[in-house]
Amino acid sequence: MKIIVTHPTGNRNVRAVLSSFDKAGLLAEFNTTVHVDAASSWLKALPSGVRSELLRRTYPIPASRVTTRPILEGLRLALPKFGLSKFTQSEKSFASIDAVYRDLDKNVSKRLSSLLRRQPFDAVYGYEDGAFETFKRAKNLGLKCIYDLPIAYWETSRKLLLEEATRKPSWAITLGGGITDSEEKLNRKTRELELADVVVGPGSFVMNSLPSWAKNKKIVVSPFGSPEGQASSQRERKPSAERPLRVLFVGSMGQRKGLGDLFDAFKMLNNKNIELVVLGSLLAPMDFYKKEFSNFQYEANRPNEQVLELMRSCDVFCLPSIVEGRALVMQEAMSQGLPIIITENTGGSDLVEEGKTGFLVPIRSPQAIAEKISWFLDNRSAIPQMGINAKQHAATYTWENYGSVIVNSLTQFNKE
Repeated sequence: MKIIVTHPTGNRNVRAVLSSFDKAGLLAEFNTTVHVDAASSWLKALPSGVRSELLRRTYPIPASRVTTRPILEGLRLALPKFGLSKFTQSEKSFASIDAVYRDLDKNVSKRLSSLLRRQPFDAVYGYEDGAFETFKRAKNLGLKCIYDLPIAYWETSRKLLLEEATRKPSWAITLGGGITDSEEKLNRKTRELELADVVVGPGSFVMNSLPSWAKNKKIVVSPFGSPEGQASSQRERKPSAERPLRVLFVGSMGQRKGLGDLFDAFKMLNNKNIELVVLGSLLAPMDFYKKEFSNFQYEANRPNEQVLELMRSCDVFCLPSIVEGRALVMQEAMSQGLPIIITENTGGSDLVEEGKTGFLVPIRSPQAIAEKISWFLDNRSAIPQMGINAKQHAATYTWENYGSVIVNSLTQFNKE
């Protein structure tokens, strides 16, 4: 079995899939926008910020198996730096992330026939929003279509987020594409799933979000891995009743992540012995957040190593998301010794051993969030052991296993 993989921007789970496919001899080619050789000497001459961004576009496979299409993605990254964000911001903008996804998808679909003539392969592996044209052409060529769905299916997500727009109307401006995606985009998502022979997802929340008509497809569930090489890092401070309890939120600063509910929980607590630290990208002006709740410490996005460092300065991690796939940040926090407070909709319910690694709370329940934060405040002596439990539990989820489960499942399906 040989597979063509396509993803415009790459991320940690894409790299894990590529590595596992390559080791198993399944990878025929990877199609993306930008690929950088981490060993290139010219990288050292670049500013650290630019270098860090480019190093995110390295892949653990031979360069000979990577095909790139960099121009549109280069424009998407460069234009905002020249004050030209209007060309990248909306779904219809010519250099938007949506445009980048569509462009690569169309290009791969056009190349499939010529690729087959050069080397035989059996399947294409695509991701949500970037697989429709590829899948459509693959079906005509008799190829299997493998669909990686990293977040809840759009119908479930849209329903939940539209409910949020009604429940917390002031936060609707932070919901973005979840409630404003065009009918054309939503129809493409539906067609992608219709064309898929196999659906890959990171957990039960994503798979349970699939419509009933898709439940007969072959399903692969493989949880994401935890950070490697950082799991033994020492906490920078110990819990103490002599200082405030530091609660950390990491993620885009919107109500999809439940930030409004976390703010409401802190307003209920109204306790000077608890600090809220928020790290993430702004989805509204800072004045909006300060109006909703002024007493939080804002931390801008930063390289992953510095995120982990910040985690080690906190006591508890809280992510009361309304819709996710499986937020990687949960396992990152656990790997740094933080017990967690999360909702089932984060996709990480299996990470919670109740009272041992953290707590599950219902979505849309500031009261439940406040109660669990208050529990940690009253039981600080329990935090060190819970942090150890969290670290040990997170370590059982590896990227090697994530990729291996997908490889083994696809290999078995191919034999059936």
